[in-house]
Amino acid sequence: MVKESGGLEWRINVSDGTSKVLVSESTSHSRVCRGLTRFFSKISDFFRKAWSMGVNEPKKTMHCVKVGMALTLVSLFYYMRPLYEGVGGNAMWAVMTVVVVFEYTVGATLSKCVNRAIGTFLAGALGVGVHWIASRSGEKFEPIILQCSVFLLAAAATFSRFIPSIKARFDYGAMIFILTFSLVSVSGYRVEKLFELAHNRLSTIAIGTSICILTSMFIYPVWAGTELHNLVNNNMEKLSDSLEGCLAEYFRDADSGDCNKKMQGYKCALNSKATEEALANFARWEPAHGSFNFGHPWKQYIKVGASIRSCAYCIETLNGSISSDTKVPDFLKKHFKKFCIRLSANSSAVLKELATSIGTMTRSSKVEFLVEEMRSSVQQLQNVLESLSKQPIQSTAPKNEGGTEEENSSPIVVTLVQIVPLVTVSSLLMEIAARTEKIAEAVNVLAEKAEFRSEKDEKPKKGQNPKAVDRNSGESEEDKTMTTLQKV
Repeated sequence: MVKESGGLEWRINVSDGTSKVLVSESTSHSRVCRGLTRFFSKISDFFRKAWSMGVNEPKKTMHCVKVGMALTLVSLFYYMRPLYEGVGGNAMWAVMTVVVVFEYTVGATLSKCVNRAIGTFLAGALGVGVHWIASRSGEKFEPIILQCSVFLLAAAATFSRFIPSIKARFDYGAMIFILTFSLVSVSGYRVEKLFELAHNRLSTIAIGTSICILTSMFIYPVWAGTELHNLVNNNMEKLSDSLEGCLAEYFRDADSGDCNKKMQGYKCALNSKATEEALANFARWEPAHGSFNFGHPWKQYIKVGASIRSCAYCIETLNGSISSDTKVPDFLKKHFKKFCIRLSANSSAVLKELATSIGTMTRSSKVEFLVEEMRSSVQQLQNVLESLSKQPIQSTAPKNEGGTEEENSSPIVVTLVQIVPLVTVSSLLMEIAARTEKIAEAVNVLAEKAEFRSEKDEKPKKGQNPKAVDRNSGESEEDKTMTTLQKV
């Protein structure tokens, strides 16, 4: 019996002079039990997370149901004899089309369906034409013509995929063109009924794409345009919350837990560029739906998103400045607190009003007034910074409890290192205000192109007197006028 690392270990001597460790059956049994327990716990955690994701995101659950429904419908061409004979036994192409083409949003599905249909039709027509020309050239030149046509058209189609305008919308169609043309050209050298082969392939693809389009559009549709609209709106609201959270954390005006949650919202805007571009591309394929007409300015949403990200980068820098280890004197912090919080609140108010304007698709009459208030706050903070540079920075602190007032007070000189973080935060707030103004300009352009309705055009609610509405609007206009005059 040997004692190692605080435990007991049993060994036996073997005839060859070596020793072996004896492992009890209970120890090995417990290891197996622990391993099985960890395995089943991981499986249960996986199913628990999957269930919570399905409950929290019902759109994804319905997408799975729609894919299964589309595959069930297209598989009828295999199970039913009349349908199977009607497509010439090539029903597998329809099944493959559904698997490859069906996407999460209606726009993505339409994009792939149209690309696949056009690519297959053009490739099939060219393949049949090239085969006809090659068959008239004799047996010696037929394979040469076919090989040259495959080389030239495949190279040209591949080169077209590098062109940005084609890559953005027709990349999938170019790939399908290469695949179909190669299949038709190469197989046409050995297959006699080439036209029938191309016809069957085109008809099965038409069946698959039709089932995908109908299922995607009429059963719990998920529109790419609506997703893009909501994404930009949510990013703007999170940007506003992040700005408020940063200043609250810096001046300690709220609980740290709430501030940390708000401060992380800007990261959603930073990471949404690829999603916005993809949704804008797919939204252009969609028909008119909801409040979005055909030809809606989806490209302008990309510009609004770019302006939001530009502001989010400044907030990220502001967050890093707030986390600096250099401490600012309390008296100086209190002196700037009022002006910084006012500018932050005004910038946040502009962002929230712009988010409301996009969400309701209305022209807000408050945006210009809020922008003017933000400019006024920027000017006030800039004046404070200028006054700070023209006078020595010092404060008085008590020295002794007894004695005269002159003896009790002594100047405290603030070093430049202590001022820099506060000046940096103030400068970043002014830059955020400037970029917020650019967001407002981008939203105004979107409102003009998308023809947002004006707040004045909104009808009064049921049971509400129109005269009362006019009276209230008149009073609100008078209040705004008085507020403006008081500011002047």
